[in-house]
Amino acid sequence: MNTEYNQRLKNNSQKLRRNMTKEEKHLWYDFLKTLPVTVKRQKIIGNYIVDFYIASKKIIIELDGAQHFEEENQQCDTIRDKYLSNLGLTVLRYSNYDINTNFDGVCEDIKKRIK
Repeated sequence: MNTEYNQRLKNNSQKLRRNMTKEEKHLWYDFLKTLPVTVKRQKIIGNYIVDFYIASKKIIIELDGAQHFEEENQQCDTIRDKYLSNLGLTVLRYSNYDINTNFDGVCEDIKKRIK
């Protein structure tokens, strides 16, 4: 993957890494961190910061809070996903609700996708 690194996003990326949501922390500490592949948190790709990135599998994992279900934000997510897809990346989206009510199912889905 050859994309330009947007230096202007570095401070925001670092801030997001330090202040992960409850759901991001749960997924990171209780699952992603233990995987046998390298997972990056709050990774800058082009003009976007993705929640989690597995470079070796070309997979992005996004956790969506309630704001992602508003029409305007859904349109932004569609544009973002199309950009990332054009780079050969697969975007996996899970809602915070999924993390809170079906954590094992989310983890199983991710395991299946990275094999």
